[in-house]
Amino acid sequence: MSTIAKNFRIPAAAALLVTGLLASCVSVTRTELVMSDRATECVVLLHGLNRSWRAMDKMALALQAEGFTTVNVDYPSQQGTVEGLAPMAVDSGLADCRFTGATKIHFVTHSLGGILLRFAHEQVPIPELGRVVMLGPPNRGSEVIDRARDWAIAKLFTGEAGMQLGTQEDDIPAQLAPIDFELGVIAGTGSINPFMSAMLPDADDGKVTVERTKADGMADFLVVRNSHFSLMNSDTVIENTASFLHTGHFLDVDSTR
Repeated sequence: MSTIAKNFRIPAAAALLVTGLLASCVSVTRTELVMSDRATECVVLLHGLNRSWRAMDKMALALQAEGFTTVNVDYPSQQGTVEGLAPMAVDSGLADCRFTGATKIHFVTHSLGGILLRFAHEQVPIPELGRVVMLGPPNRGSEVIDRARDWAIAKLFTGEAGMQLGTQEDDIPAQLAPIDFELGVIAGTGSINPFMSAMLPDADDGKVTVERTKADGMADFLVVRNSHFSLMNSDTVIENTASFLHTGHFLDVDSTR
């Protein structure tokens, strides 16, 4: 594995991007770009619902140690629809990677972040798109949203985008085009939320069942014993993510970390 030869951070203020794509609110993304000697390959990290760039920081640091340039994107996950958030978050990451001169752009996403990438890529194909690792993605929606849709309080926690992640035909996951890029999916089974797990019919991570993380056309699939909340901080998940970005395959291991 290569090591970092250059490592500098562009101040967040210099990376703030304001977009008009969300007409209903004023929204801002924050990006943290860290360049390495692997200048031709850049990794964009997209956090999930109700999280921030900090949730992906450990993953970003590990990928930097693997020699990748990283762009850790912070976006307002509760302020808008998938249709509005997708270009905001994805385009911010792409802009920073392209700034470095990268010719291949990979993505590592958590939960909602994976749906945003799929939606954005479907609308405007990403020519430099390399490999993608999705952690706990609701690629086939989540029954939790189906159950909570009629609860007045639910939208306060999920925002508009979260409420679009159900399993019905008119929900966003069911409307997405088939996968046309190298995709590795990591699902969890270590739920720490018995209330939400009770809404799910099969093995789950507390938010999404293992089966509903899958996507037709994915190149590799891995199940780990971690919760939806902690997937991106698992050493096993991080090691397998790096492996997939390097080789297109997860490690042939079964770990409980």
